[in-house]
Amino acid sequence: MPRTLDIQMNSFPIAGTFTISRGAKTEAEVITCTLVEEGAQGLGECVPYRRYGETMQSVFAQIEAARPLIEAGISRRDLLSAMPPGAARNAVDCALWDLEAKRTGDSVAARLGLSAPQPLTTAITISLGEPEVMAARAREHAGRALLKVKVGTGDDESRIRAVRAAAPDAEIILDANEGWPEAVLERHLHIAAEAGIALVEQPLPAGRDGLLAEIRRPLLVCADESVHHTGDLASLADRYDAINIKLDKTGGLTEALSMKAEAERLGFSIMIGCMVGTSLAMAPAVLLAQNADFVDLDGPLLLARDREPGLRYAASLVFPPETALWG
Repeated sequence: MPRTLDIQMNSFPIAGTFTISRGAKTEAEVITCTLVEEGAQGLGECVPYRRYGETMQSVFAQIEAARPLIEAGISRRDLLSAMPPGAARNAVDCALWDLEAKRTGDSVAARLGLSAPQPLTTAITISLGEPEVMAARAREHAGRALLKVKVGTGDDESRIRAVRAAAPDAEIILDANEGWPEAVLERHLHIAAEAGIALVEQPLPAGRDGLLAEIRRPLLVCADESVHHTGDLASLADRYDAINIKLDKTGGLTEALSMKAEAERLGFSIMIGCMVGTSLAMAPAVLLAQNADFVDLDGPLLLARDREPGLRYAASLVFPPETALWG
């Protein structure tokens, strides 16, 4: 039987509002690819991201344009040159991984040499807000091992100090989403280090982050918007200590695996992150995140409802996917 492709646009409500320095959202809009071949079905999910010029319509159209190649049986390796990095290729690539696993009976974990993938400590995200609101949210999760705190204003000192006071024992990551003006960069990094913050993500805008190479960095600084695929890595070594690998940026698990290996070779600390999506989007990332330094795969925890079946979350842990979900 020939391979067939189905593309769906789906929306999942967020529990409350998810706010970062660039704005707020109340739903996760995702695109789901379903591949069927010889009675087996493979699934992949992506999250189009406006920051990178993507919309639901543009990503849907990009996948649709590749339909002839996909249905003709394109391999994951050939997909790397047939589609550019980004959300569209991610959905197709992850669906191909899942399809291969379902057709052969060999799990993706086994294909990656992971005989027994382990549950991982994942961050949970505290949205950007007024300091007292962020502190209250941090206090709710003070027993968790790792918090990811959205910042990104010209004056985040009160937010950093309030969250640290509310969760004195948690490891904390700050994510500025390109929102710190150069004038406050060194002061904010100093305050973060003083507060025992483990890492700061993307304090300056991508393409305008050269100042990071000229100053002393008192804690780990992680590239997110500045890094998308393996080819970006070498140019970032003077500015960043860590990189955030997201499947929707790399364009799928295939490229992400190569990127992770090269980043490790170059000496970067590794963070595996996500957009706000469902368990289907997180599942391949959980396998990628085995042995990562930081894991931020809390997308489903931010939703009012998830897919069924979904990933298992317990306390601070996210567990490897069951094959009924993916892989």
